[in-house]
Amino acid sequence: MSFLEWGKDVLNKEISALEAVRDRLDKNFTFAVKAMKSCKGKVVVTGLGKSGHVGRKISATFSSLGVPSVFLHSAEAMHGDTGLLQSKDVLIAISNSGKTAEVVETAKRAKHLGAKVIAMTGDTKSSLALISDAILDIGVGSEADHLNLAPTSSSTATLAMGDALAVTISRAIEFSKNDFNFNHSGGELGKRSK
Repeated sequence: MSFLEWGKDVLNKEISALEAVRDRLDKNFTFAVKAMKSCKGKVVVTGLGKSGHVGRKISATFSSLGVPSVFLHSAEAMHGDTGLLQSKDVLIAISNSGKTAEVVETAKRAKHLGAKVIAMTGDTKSSLALISDAILDIGVGSEADHLNLAPTSSSTATLAMGDALAVTISRAIEFSKNDFNFNHSGGELGKRSK
């Protein structure tokens, strides 16, 4: 195969993964949106590794679109940062395997406080899924790399699920162009939102 064919192969695998995730959206998505819409605190997103990197972006998108959000690194939560969590928060815990110890422990602590926990995982029977109030299935048949190991399709699916949540909630709270401009008045996006 040529470089161009390899590149198209990756994109085709990721498109297929996104279609599968879209087709599995269910009442858990609705529960997650309602929980975040009625949240009296903030949406806290947690993850580790690539899930953490994607989680930071998801949290930033929530904040841009009118949903107060912060990112909590799962390992840092085990070393004092659990203090960021409050009972009125909603925690989105991201772990493709659903077994990442630090993510599961952060979710347990959030539940102990009385916060709602939304799992974004590729394993709906995992320990993370079992302790969560809702499960967003981001499972993919395979990764897009030639080794089927690197988080590629799974991280794309996670990011897209986060975008779906953020945009849906933003629409539900009737977040406007003026609101967006207030949050993002600088740069080209700020100019476009006026």
